[in-house]
Amino acid sequence: MIASALSQYWRVSVLDLTSSTQSELADMVRENSAKSGDVIAAEFQTAGRGRMDRTFEAPKASALLFSLYITPTRDRSDWGFITHLAALTLQQVISVDLLSQVSLKWPNDILIGDAKVAGLLAQAAGEGIILGIGINVSMTEDELPVASATSLTIAGSSNLNRNLILSNFLMLFESNFKKWDEGQDFIESYSRICSTIGQNVRVEVAGRESRTGKALTINQTGALILEDGFEVNVGDVVHLR
Repeated sequence: MIASALSQYWRVSVLDLTSSTQSELADMVRENSAKSGDVIAAEFQTAGRGRMDRTFEAPKASALLFSLYITPTRDRSDWGFITHLAALTLQQVISVDLLSQVSLKWPNDILIGDAKVAGLLAQAAGEGIILGIGINVSMTEDELPVASATSLTIAGSSNLNRNLILSNFLMLFESNFKKWDEGQDFIESYSRICSTIGQNVRVEVAGRESRTGKALTINQTGALILEDGFEVNVGDVVHLR
């Protein structure tokens, strides 16, 4: 069903059970068996991961969990923007079926209102990069991992079909990624829907002193630029009221 909706660029495998789709693809890259366009999705993960080595947990079949492997031709120094491009694409796909506002929180959290519905992580592997994506689809409030999360069901989305969400994302990401890989700039598109831009924020990085300031923009590598010129490349951002 998924393959019938996709171009030949993508090759999707669906697993009933895995430790994590990210680890599955990383193993394939190490074994030199992964190709650009490989995608692994799973019904359930026993050791799902989020950003900053956090765990990602979801009841079976309640979330869309997948990882994809791509090999950009653009200079590696620009690869930091790829997760932002994926987040932008996911926002575009999710917002079609929602009346609520869907925005991005730097670097790559997808929010419905103030609650997180999806997140991404990335790791360089071989000649390319692996993107891992988790979307809370049919979770009830009792099944949410934290109080600050939400799901497409709770938000009232009209599309809860994970096959359709995945195929819609991959087709749009293929288009966006090819444009970016050829040099197109998506900074304005990302900034327009990023709720972090213009906010007073606190940047938290484990083992370092927190830093506060107003978030002004991002650059072509995806770094967040504060009003004082400080460049944030990694860390958690807290929006200050």
